[in-house]
Amino acid sequence: MQTWLFVAAGGAIGACLRFGISELMALLLGRHFPYGTLVVNVVGSFIMGIAFALISHGHVVEHPMKPLLMVGILGALTTFSSFALDTVVLAQQGAYLKAVLNMGLNLSLCLAMVLLGMQLVASRV
Repeated sequence: MQTWLFVAAGGAIGACLRFGISELMALLLGRHFPYGTLVVNVVGSFIMGIAFALISHGHVVEHPMKPLLMVGILGALTTFSSFALDTVVLAQQGAYLKAVLNMGLNLSLCLAMVLLGMQLVASRV
C-alpha cells in the first residue's frame, strides 16, 4: 500500500510540475508551439536516464522511493499523450511543418537525454 501512496504523491507532484512548466513556457515563448511539452519531455528523459543508470550500476539500491520518482513524478511530468495531442492539433491546424518538427524534436532530444543521463552516471563511477 505504501508504494501506491508514493506513486500517487509523485503523480501529483509531476502533474503540478508539468502544468507549471507548460504555463511558464507559454508565458515566455508564446502558445504557437508546444514548448512546455517539449521541455518536460526532454528534462524528464534526462532525469529518467540518470535514475535508471544509478540503479542499473548498483549505485542506488532498489529504494522504496523509486516508484515516487520514476513512476509517479516522471510518469506524470513527461507525458506522451500531451505530445501526441499537441502534434495532432498542429496538423489539424495545417501547421504540418510544426507538427513534424514537434515529433522530430521530442523523439530525438528525449532519446539523446536518456543516453546523456546514463553516460553522465557512467563517467562518474
